[in-house]
Amino acid sequence: MDTRPDHLVRQAKEHFELQDYYGCIHLLQDVVASGRAYADAHHLLGLAFQLAGQTDQALEAFDSALELNPRYHEAHIHRGIILNELGRSEEAQVAFATADETRGKEREGIPGHHAAKLANQHAQLGDAYAEAGAMSEAVEQYRAALRLGPTFHDLRYRLARMLLEVGRSLEAREELAILHAAQPDSLKVQSALGLACYVSGELEEAESIWEAAHEDDPEDTRVRAYLAMLKRTNDET
Repeated sequence: MDTRPDHLVRQAKEHFELQDYYGCIHLLQDVVASGRAYADAHHLLGLAFQLAGQTDQALEAFDSALELNPRYHEAHIHRGIILNELGRSEEAQVAFATADETRGKEREGIPGHHAAKLANQHAQLGDAYAEAGAMSEAVEQYRAALRLGPTFHDLRYRLARMLLEVGRSLEAREELAILHAAQPDSLKVQSALGLACYVSGELEEAESIWEAAHEDDPEDTRVRAYLAMLKRTNDET
């Protein structure tokens, strides 16, 4: 069975269209567990939970989508619907008002809600290029996505990882610095930013970033591994 996140999301959409909401949920939970779920995967999971009558889980999924993409128009709307159903009318009105705000803003001359959809489609095309080994084209698709959705943090992180994979560490660092400014408490972003600095030869900067991350969470195995790697590098020089 093909367990790549993009493949599982496509399968989940097929189950959703067939009104097999539990099948959709099962597949999307695997995607979420992989740590590579985009905002639209969380949003689809929320819709499936909502239609399956599991409102608490749906609300949690919509919250996750908005954490990754605060301007996700449809997620605000569906979140508002659920809050209204739960009797949390004031919170629902805030969600609907936020949805109106996100709908009205344009990106590249395109209405906000359409720009968000196009951004996700660019990202999906980028994944397809990456799967085919065409990394330069994949990077360009992600840059197109971010022009339409500059606050889509999940897409920017994926772009940065792509750039690291193809040895474009300085560009990766630029993207991760933007992310770090927006999400200063994200250990995932901190560790990746430190890696970009390390690969770029900025060892002191990498150490500073990783030490801060380690202080925030001493049990994070990824950061501990990076610090051990840095120590070996320093010992050899």
